[in-house]
Amino acid sequence: MSSSGMACRWSAGPDDGDESAVEHWTEREIDKAAFKDARLGQRFSELLKQIGDGMGGSIPFACQDWANTKAAYRLFANERVEEADILSGHFAATRARYDDCRGPILPIRDTTEFSYQRANTSAIGLTKSVNSGRNKDGRWRHHTVCGMLMHSSLAVTVDGLPLGLAAVKFWTRKQFKGTAQLKKKINPTRVPIEKKESVRWLDNLRQSIERLGQPARCIHIGDRESDICELYCLTQELGAHFLVRACVDRLAGGGDQTIATEMEETSVKGLHYIDVRNDKGEATKAALEIKFKRIAVLPPIGKQKRYPALDLTIIHATERGTPKGRKPIEWKLITDLAVRSRSEAI
Repeated sequence: MSSSGMACRWSAGPDDGDESAVEHWTEREIDKAAFKDARLGQRFSELLKQIGDGMGGSIPFACQDWANTKAAYRLFANERVEEADILSGHFAATRARYDDCRGPILPIRDTTEFSYQRANTSAIGLTKSVNSGRNKDGRWRHHTVCGMLMHSSLAVTVDGLPLGLAAVKFWTRKQFKGTAQLKKKINPTRVPIEKKESVRWLDNLRQSIERLGQPARCIHIGDRESDICELYCLTQELGAHFLVRACVDRLAGGGDQTIATEMEETSVKGLHYIDVRNDKGEATKAALEIKFKRIAVLPPIGKQKRYPALDLTIIHATERGTPKGRKPIEWKLITDLAVRSRSEAI
């Protein structure tokens, strides 16, 4: 495959006409030597093949019989099998595919939530408290969701070809009591990020760069949750790049105005037309007004002694007119990359 100056070359394994000689794709994602016991590595290899061939199915469906199913659950329950053992081979395979590609790579970062139904939530962990509707007396009910969270970085080419995970972190939340009240007393922006759950964004970035290397090739992508000044500073410090969807209207320039104010005074650089669907699934055309500007972006007031102002590019794509059957599109992006034209903004 080659496109936009990018080329990736991977072999599918030996193939001399004998199906038994063809390497199963899972073999390239496993490092059997990483396991503390060779038998555990072999068992995991067999299980991954079964799951790979039964993608989307349950463990019993993938294993087909009770003996293999029982062996799978024994492996999962084995205290000698650790997360690092399982992921070691995949991380190495991701790095190999990364090295085989030329051009920029997009590590796409986000948090995934896994929910389970368990009577004993402490057996797995907690993720959040949700509203369960009203009871017979009209009072709101709440219940705690059992599960875990995974913050991952998926390396993808600019053509959308996944290369694999570059970093991953699993965790659960032990409690929620008092969180809302605490936010009323303390400004979250004044709390050091090292003491907040959002530090996972920084840890994930460091892990990705350490595993992939060549940080200048990587443009780290994130949603509005990743609009964090510490993340911007660390990305530049490590020599990588970022492109995220903005969430906060940050101070800009000399500190007497914000990004929104600066962008309001910026002229439209052109239009970009896209196909969208409304709430009824009807396809329509949307005309987006493109604005972009290089702006000095300041950290929050409580962190200005720790972090410097950064020269960043702000891109706004706002839909012209009022569409029917859906909300107007309003994309606000922030990046350290330079944008000099409408085509570069797009």
